Parts: sequence; structure tokens; C-alpha cells
Amino acid sequence: MLLWAGLFFLVVGAGCVAIDRRAVHLIHDHVGLGLTRFLGATTHLAKAAHWLLAALLVYAVCWIRLRSGGGGAGVKLAFQAALAFILALGAGSAVLHSIKLLLGRRRPRDELEMGLYGFAPFGFSLSNNSFPSGHALTIFCVAAIASALWPQGALLWFAVALWLALTRALLNAHFLSDVLVGAGVGLISAREVMLLVFPQLTPGWF
Repeated sequence: MLLWAGLFFLVVGAGCVAIDRRAVHLIHDHVGLGLTRFLGATTHLAKAAHWLLAALLVYAVCWIRLRSGGGGAGVKLAFQAALAFILALGAGSAVLHSIKLLLGRRRPRDELEMGLYGFAPFGFSLSNNSFPSGHALTIFCVAAIASALWPQGALLWFAVALWLALTRALLNAHFLSDVLVGAGVGLISAREVMLLVFPQLTPGWF
């Protein structure tokens, strides 16, 4: 299921390239200051550095507990979840940053402030790094792994992930296609890591 969902995001995201410029101006004209402040206060809940630091800390603490023989089933599960996220984020980020460097897409702010839009393929410019969204990748990795551990909350995890990913477009930090493709990469990378490395934790619907 997650494979098809990820592919759906990739296909729809690619299709959204055709409407990205219009969407950016529509969002810019209709998202008010109050909503912008709220979005700005929540959007970085999807930031990779925060989740990676937390995962590394959980991994290290659980590894010490397990090595000392003091860890139970809960510690082992937390250890596996942290490792799954680290691997999924690493795999997804390798794909994501390769695309960023190869395609070199300008950010929405360039369109809004200077009227500059488009891709600069093979330019390898670190400043043209809009496509895809790293925040969307990260939070969909989190949602996929959380859904494997607590499947009864899957709808909530993915709803929160979708909202946090969309905040990037609503803030004009990314184009809509950036967000959707980033979400697709995150879903597929987390699914593959769970199936290959932790099949015992992976629900059948994955």
C-alpha cells in the first residue's frame, strides 16, 4: 500500500510542476499574516536535524541498555525504531539530495521577489535546492515508521505528516510539487527499509 501511495505522490507531484507558479502566487495572495505565523511556528516540526538528533540519542541510550543486559522488549523496540528512521532518512536523503543537485530548482522566493523561475539541470548549485522537500521526506519517514509500530494510529500519523509537509508550500518555502515528491520519496524509502531490515515489525499492508 505504501509503495502505491509513494508512487502516487511522485506522479501527482511531477504533474504539479505545470501549476507551481500559479499556486505560489495564489498562496502568496491569500495566506494571511496570522496563518503565516502559525505555519511558521509548526513547520520545523518536520525538520530533519531535530528528528535525526532524537533518533541518534534514542539509539545510543538503547544500545547501552541492551549491551548491559538491562533492556527489555520496549528498549529493543525503541532501538529498532530509531535505527529504522536513521536508515530510512539516510537512504531517502541520498536520493533527495542527488535530485536537488542534478535538477537545481529555484525556490519560490526567487519567483516572488525577482520573477525568476525554473530548473538549472547539472548546475550543481547548492542555492538551487527547492526540489524535492527535505521536510516532507523526513516527516513521511517518521509517519511510516510510527505506523509500523502503532498501526492503529496510522491515519493520524499520515494526516499530521501531510499537514506539516504542506506547510512548506503554504509558506512559499517550497513549490507544491517539491512537497509531494519529497513525501513520495520518504514513504518509499521508509517502506523499503522496514521490509528489508525489520520485516518482523512491518504490517502486511505496508
